[in-house]
Amino acid sequence: MTINRLAFISSPAEEAVNAKADLEARYGTTPPEEADVIVALGGDGIMLRTLHRFMDTGKPIYGMHRGSVGFLMNEYRPDKLADRIAGAETTELHPLSMQAWDTNGAVHNLLAINEVSLFRTTYQAAKLVLKVDGRMRMDNLVCDGVLVATPAGSTAYNLSAHGPILPLGSRLLALTPISAFRPRRWRGALLPYGAKIEIEVLDPLARAVNAAADHREVLKVARVEVEVDETRILRLMFDTDHGLEERILREQFLY
Repeated sequence: MTINRLAFISSPAEEAVNAKADLEARYGTTPPEEADVIVALGGDGIMLRTLHRFMDTGKPIYGMHRGSVGFLMNEYRPDKLADRIAGAETTELHPLSMQAWDTNGAVHNLLAINEVSLFRTTYQAAKLVLKVDGRMRMDNLVCDGVLVATPAGSTAYNLSAHGPILPLGSRLLALTPISAFRPRRWRGALLPYGAKIEIEVLDPLARAVNAAADHREVLKVARVEVEVDETRILRLMFDTDHGLEERILREQFLY
């Protein structure tokens, strides 16, 4: 891959802003719309926002860690950057499509790269109905919430909620409860990549629930549908010695 034009995007963090200025001085700057590769500087938050922003352009994103959590980022090394990017491996991902109906009847369509999550907003636990491909699977899940995670997102919020880590090529989704009260022993489910998940909120006015697709939130939802959107392709670039597949595998051996 020949790299001639790089665009640099940074988080507001001081070290990311300084890195952006240094790299632009070294390599020049190109508007993102005209760049061969977009370089994101910061943590996983700026990577997710960059992926969302340029989701429909097909442009590959190469991240370098200049923030807090950096699971999706490469190591920060400013030297010979064009050569590193030219030799990097590209991982293709598909986002989740979330369609949410709020209690006023409005419909919201959002995309998520890591996960779609529903969570209670009052002192009362949420009561949820779970259907998969139109078939009832659980008629009353009492919990703080539930989430649907992609393989790429399985090491994020999903892992913190004690969900499974999914290998990148597994073509599975994790359906994971958040602090399940009833049924107390339910730990979630692994679903086929093509599954359509429907989550209905029981008594959504008294037991209010919000839904989030990554960092974007819909307030007071009554029903949510989630499925993979395979028509959209996200391209992340990683150094050959530190690819996303290896990171996800290695995460399973941390203790």
